[in-house]
Amino acid sequence: MSVRLTPETLGSLPPEVAVPTYDRDQVSVGIVHVGVGGFHRAHQALYLDRLMNAGDALDWGICGVGVLPQDRRMADVMAAQRGLYTLVVKHPDGTWEPRVVGSIVDYLLAPDDPDAVVERMADLATRIVSLTITEGGYNFHAVTGEFDGANPAVRHDLEPGTPPQTTFGLVVEALARRRDRGLPPFTVLSCDNIQGNGDMARRSFGAFAQLRDPDLGAFVRDEVRFPNCMVDRITPVTTDEDRAELSRRFGVDDGWPVVCEPFLQWTLEDDFDERPPFERAGVQMVDDVEPYELMKLRLLNASHQALAYFGYLAGYRLVHEACQDPLFATFLRAYMDREATPTLEPVPGIDLDDYKRQLIERFSNGQVRDTVARLCAESSDRIPKWLLPVIRHQLDHGGPIDLAAAVVASWARYAEGVDEAGEPIEVVDRLRDRLSEAARRQRDDPLAFVRDRDVFGELADDERFTTAYLRTLGLLHEVGARRTLETLVAASA
Repeated sequence: MSVRLTPETLGSLPPEVAVPTYDRDQVSVGIVHVGVGGFHRAHQALYLDRLMNAGDALDWGICGVGVLPQDRRMADVMAAQRGLYTLVVKHPDGTWEPRVVGSIVDYLLAPDDPDAVVERMADLATRIVSLTITEGGYNFHAVTGEFDGANPAVRHDLEPGTPPQTTFGLVVEALARRRDRGLPPFTVLSCDNIQGNGDMARRSFGAFAQLRDPDLGAFVRDEVRFPNCMVDRITPVTTDEDRAELSRRFGVDDGWPVVCEPFLQWTLEDDFDERPPFERAGVQMVDDVEPYELMKLRLLNASHQALAYFGYLAGYRLVHEACQDPLFATFLRAYMDREATPTLEPVPGIDLDDYKRQLIERFSNGQVRDTVARLCAESSDRIPKWLLPVIRHQLDHGGPIDLAAAVVASWARYAEGVDEAGEPIEVVDRLRDRLSEAARRQRDDPLAFVRDRDVFGELADDERFTTAYLRTLGLLHEVGARRTLETLVAASA
């Protein structure tokens, strides 16, 4: 019989399930986090829970915030379980390692009461506002990097006296209230997969504040700290099977548990007015994050994209199944070695060969059961940030680009919306309509997809790129994904 997870039932859980050893009634909010999903709960919230279990950071509890209408389900689960959830680490040998995490002690849904969210951020006790709002959540142009001030939601939040609906509106209003009350600003900590995520957050929030009031814009840009960081943990979407298996194995009835891989990393720029002692929980505090973030974005994240479209077209639906295929593993390692690694500077304390070997092992973990479809989603936000910088660097330096260009071609073929068996593909992307329309024209107009300058910039004008791209796109149409990969791997050997 399963036990519903609540604070009152923690003592009824089996001994295999670790539970908080601290008194959650003594935890006060010091961090407001926008975008409470699986990754945040497998990563940042876990680090805080580690500190609290060691008797530290009890004044750094997390108040989660949902900004989107679809966050209501998380709000309901957080309310029912009072912030508790089960984090399950899935080891490759089939072992499940569950623990209940208690560092989230409050949750607010902004559409219901935006002023409550603003006041929570404006409270002096809040010293960090952190973010996992996805790569597309910063509202900047993929090529120019300019903030989109014409976005209707942004325009709404710039109307005087209007209750804010966006993350920009909520955070900037809270900063404005603190300034007006003579309180110091909080630190804004982006935990999204963007190169220079803190710098990007500074530009985005500063641009919004500038549109609202030039003095406020200067305050946000000059007075608010925006540290950069690199975050890493593969965290697939929780399934009904995960919930059922958690109940079966451990007797825990959890409305929204989190499953993840064993690997965990956080490299964080030490640029805060106040912060928890993160280093005591295993966070690597550094002066310069860039070498670590470029390593992760161009090796791990871009390799996920290299695997995704070819894998889906070849019939794979789970990441580990594709990566356990020697052809796919060889292709990924060739991309990493030949094209991505030459764009990187040395990374202090990291053996890149070992890191790349470990990536293949992580992708191959059959217990995680990450889906290929998840990796294929929101490509127009991901490819320009993770893969195109590799292509541009190699073009500028005369390096090889065939494999990276092939990944772009595999995305173009996937975006046609029909797989090699003639079955429909559900393309999930904010630019789906226009990208898929272009992809469906590319059999007659082969460069139609990459002529979208908002996504690809000037790449369609580069002959070396288009030659490699068109070669792979033609093979995908003629012989399919698997034989195309065989050709690419043979040519790169």
